[in-house]
Amino acid sequence: MNPRVEEMHFPDLDIPIRIDRVSPVLPAGPIPVGHGDTLYLSNLDDMVGVRVFTPTVYFYRPLCDPKPVTKTLEDALARVLVPYYPFSGRLRECGNGKLEVFFEPNQGAVLVEAHSEMSLGSLGDLIVPNPDWKALIYSFPSEEHYKVIDMPLLIAQVTQFSCGGLSLGLRMCHCLCDGIGAMQFLNAWATTAREGFVSLSPNPCWDREFFRARDPVRVEYPHLEFSRIDDESTLTRSLWETKPTQKCFRVTREYQAFVKSLAGDSLSTTFDAMAAHIWRSWVRALDVKPRDYELRLTFAVNARQKLKNPPLREGFYGNALGVACATSSVIGLLNGPLADTARLVREARLAVSEEYLRSTIDYIEVDKPKKLEFGGKLTITQWTRFSLYESADFGWGRPIYAGPIDLTPTPQVCVFLPEGREDCDGTMLVCICLPKSACNKFKELLYNF
Repeated sequence: MNPRVEEMHFPDLDIPIRIDRVSPVLPAGPIPVGHGDTLYLSNLDDMVGVRVFTPTVYFYRPLCDPKPVTKTLEDALARVLVPYYPFSGRLRECGNGKLEVFFEPNQGAVLVEAHSEMSLGSLGDLIVPNPDWKALIYSFPSEEHYKVIDMPLLIAQVTQFSCGGLSLGLRMCHCLCDGIGAMQFLNAWATTAREGFVSLSPNPCWDREFFRARDPVRVEYPHLEFSRIDDESTLTRSLWETKPTQKCFRVTREYQAFVKSLAGDSLSTTFDAMAAHIWRSWVRALDVKPRDYELRLTFAVNARQKLKNPPLREGFYGNALGVACATSSVIGLLNGPLADTARLVREARLAVSEEYLRSTIDYIEVDKPKKLEFGGKLTITQWTRFSLYESADFGWGRPIYAGPIDLTPTPQVCVFLPEGREDCDGTMLVCICLPKSACNKFKELLYNF
C-alpha cells in the first residue's frame, strides 16, 4: 500500500433530527427591487448543469460561549440579504424556457432550527463526506428532485447536538453563484455574524448582462462538453443500475507531486496530472467496453482572470465558468501513458479562453441543452481552491469539516476537496463513486499505477 495515499472510511449512521422551526428570513433593510421586478440571469447561470442546489455542511465544536447561535445566524443573514438581495427572490421561466429572478413580498431565504440527541462524537471522525449526513440539510416535504423554480434560493439548517456542537447545512442555488461566488457570500455572512455589523469585502455586484449572447451569435467551437451522445458503453449502466459506493482517499502533497512527475511535462499542472490519473484509474476499474468508445472528462474552469475585454468587476459572484472537455477512446486511456492523458487535460483546460466562453454563451442561446448528458463522461469538480474553511468562521471558530456530503445521486462526479486540518499542507481528499465490484480495483490502480 502506498503510504502517501490512504483510504478514508466513514460509519453508517442514522441521525435522529427534530425540526423545531422553519422560518423565512427577509432582508433587514430596503433593497433596490420591488414587487414584480426581475433580474436577468446569464446563459452561464442558466446552463442545465447549474440548475441545481449545491448542498454543503459545516461542523463546529462545542461552543465555549454558548451565545444564541440561531439568532446570531438569522440576524446576520437578514443583514447580508440587503447587499445580496437576489438571494431573497425566486426563479421562474420566462421566454424560451430561460430563467430569471423575480421578486414578490415575503419571499426571503429560509432558516431551519433543529436539534439532535446525538453528540458530535457519535458521528465518528468528521473528516470526509458521509452520505448519512443528509438529515442535516433541509429538504421540503415531497420536494421534487432538481427543482429550482419557485424555491427559496438559500436554505440553511442549524442543528444543535447534545454535546453543544452544531452543524450548518446549506443549500445554495447554483444559478446565483459559482463556487467562488458562494465563498464570497458565505464570508460576508460569517464576518457579519462574527463582528455584529455588515462587513463586505469585496462589495457584491450583479453584472449578469456582462455575459449576454452576441448579436448575431457566433458559435465558433464544437462544444463537445454539451454533445448529445448515445451511450453505447458499459460505463453509465455500471454506475446507475446498481447503487454505487462513495469512496474517499486522502492524497498527500508528496503523492500529488509524484503523480505530476510521472506526467513528465513541466507544462502540466498538478491538477492536470491528478485528473488524468483518476480518469484512467476509474475507466480501468470499470472495465469500460467497447474499447473504441469515445469518453469525455469535463471540469469547470474559472474564467475570471481570462476576461480582459472588458474585465469582470471585483465582487462579481455569479457563474463565470467555462466547461473544459478532454476526449479519448477507452483504448487510448488503457494503453497510453499518463503523460498523454495529462496533455489532453491540459489542452482542454487551456482551451477555455475568453473567446471560448463567449462561444459557449452563444451556443446555449441557440441550442440550449435540456438535460444533463452523462454518456461516457466523468466530471471532476475541484474544490481545493475554495476557501471553505477560512470563509466559514461565524464566531465559533474554524469548522471541523466543510464540504459536500453525498455524491451518489450523480455518480459520474468526482470531487477534489481540501483536507480540514489546519496543518494539512496541501493534502487533499479525492471522493468518487464506484460499483462495489470495482472498488478494490480502483484502489489498487490509485496506489500502484
